Amino acid sequence: MTKPLKFTNANRSTFFATVRERVDVYFQSQQLSRHANGAMWAKTIFFLVAFVGLYSLIMSGQFGPWAMMGLAGMLGACCAFIGFNICHDALHGAFSANKRVNKAFSLLFNLIGANPYVWTITHNIVHHTYTNIPGHDEDIEVAPGLVRLSAEEPVRPWQRFQHLYAFPLYGLASLSWVVRKDYIKFFKSKIGQHPTANHPRKEYVNLFAYKALYYALFIVAPLVVLDITWWQFLIGFLTLHLVEGLVLGLVFQLAHVVEGTAFPTPDETGDMQEAWAVHQLRTTANFAPRSAVASFLCGGLNRQIEHHLFPRVCHIHYPALAGIIRQTAQEFELPYLENPSFLAALRSHYRMLHQLGRAAA
Repeated sequence: MTKPLKFTNANRSTFFATVRERVDVYFQSQQLSRHANGAMWAKTIFFLVAFVGLYSLIMSGQFGPWAMMGLAGMLGACCAFIGFNICHDALHGAFSANKRVNKAFSLLFNLIGANPYVWTITHNIVHHTYTNIPGHDEDIEVAPGLVRLSAEEPVRPWQRFQHLYAFPLYGLASLSWVVRKDYIKFFKSKIGQHPTANHPRKEYVNLFAYKALYYALFIVAPLVVLDITWWQFLIGFLTLHLVEGLVLGLVFQLAHVVEGTAFPTPDETGDMQEAWAVHQLRTTANFAPRSAVASFLCGGLNRQIEHHLFPRVCHIHYPALAGIIRQTAQEFELPYLENPSFLAALRSHYRMLHQLGRAAA
């Protein structure tokens, strides 16, 4: 069996103990819950109403082809925002102190095409533990062989053009989830180096039952109810997923694959010498941290540093935690990576794609 990778904290850093204590003091002094507040509930209602409304408008069949395609794109974006704002927090146990509430909202993940059980393994366990470590964090394996996101990956001739074709490929992320990714991950013996055998029996049922429900709602129902041809349906379905996939893909890439973020590898003993929290600071970056629009739409994932250090805190509190974490990082002379805007992060990611692909030239 492969030896589990460990963070040994060879320098005996007390950064995380310090910042955790300060965050605890903040919540206690402000008499605040770490979970959803009124603003979070209002945002949740907004996105759920938008989802039902957009789906209903499409299924009404009262619009022309261009309007229907526009509605499909809007529904795709809405699905991504539900994933960011509601399901993501619920799956981390951050939305509510009540496990049943978290469970209920996590089930919505099935309605945007993804399996919550598989996500919990790939994201909560693997990605959050082994962030940006090649061979362990499969979230940085985007279109393996096509897109090179770390210097540890082998070089292929066509990757010299990856800064041009990577973004369209990101648009396929959601479609991949729906038709292949969850099945592949579920039946693999391990994800990264994390063993994944012996799933609970009910998860086999959930995987196929909820996928069937998704196919019924988004494939069968439109073909049966709407007076459209198969190719018109295909255009609408692809529009939905290309928009959803691009939004999902970009938010992840702009948080972990930009200039300044590290892709560290284990030492000769197979361990990481840094503390886990220090590793998170080196491999994660915020973008547009002061943008109210980005915070509203991205579910706080524009503040990935705060999320990676405190994933069980609802994202509605991240702006307040940011000052505490930034100041503590500065005191310990640790990086706190930020791009001031979405466009700045996008340009940084583009330059990194170009740099990593240049070796193929």
